[in-house]
Amino acid sequence: MDSAERSPNAGFSRRFCGRLRTLWLAKMLGVGLGMTVFFLIYFRLLNHPMFPVAIMPITAVDRFVGFWPGALPLYLSLWIYVSLAVALLKNLRELLSWGVAAVVLSVIGLGIFFRWPTAVPNLGNKGEAHPWFSFLEAVDASGNACPSLHVAFAVFTAVHLDRLLREMHAHVGIRAGNWAWGCGIVYSTLAVGQHVALDALAGALLGAIVAVPRISHSPSVSDLRPANEGH
Repeated sequence: MDSAERSPNAGFSRRFCGRLRTLWLAKMLGVGLGMTVFFLIYFRLLNHPMFPVAIMPITAVDRFVGFWPGALPLYLSLWIYVSLAVALLKNLRELLSWGVAAVVLSVIGLGIFFRWPTAVPNLGNKGEAHPWFSFLEAVDASGNACPSLHVAFAVFTAVHLDRLLREMHAHVGIRAGNWAWGCGIVYSTLAVGQHVALDALAGALLGAIVAVPRISHSPSVSDLRPANEGH
């Protein structure tokens, strides 16, 4: 463990940077490989569904949220968000545990996409609002809708990142910023029209179901503090 992790008086920024340096190559390669395999299967199911595709219904929540092109950067920031959480894992055991959980989440979601493919309804030509939407619609069509794995990974990451920040004794404002970022990504999936509310709800449940049991079996923050801390 890095000396910054052992010292009760080390500042948050020192702990943060220490974790970023730990196993950085394994983390980078693991995230890259994981995302590559995930998207190969994701787009295969998206472009070649094996069963009839059901259209997800629009609810009052979707009409309330509406379409906002400005949410696109927040939507795309998910991959930075996930990568940041992985970068803050402190040892190989945590990295492997995270990888197993991410695989479980992906297998459940992709399995649902295979057996019960869904799509969002046509919400008009979003490409007229911003050129990036034309690219997004061309690459990531309206399929593989429910559950939203974008939301599932946002919730999964928010829960784990909160635990990591507590371990590093992050200020409450930083922890609140983590939850704001995660919730913002969830909101953005509706605001850019890639998902409807029911997709987001199912994705949030999936992300929480995979993440929360792992957190509940992790050592508490008090258990992680050095014995002489607070004396």
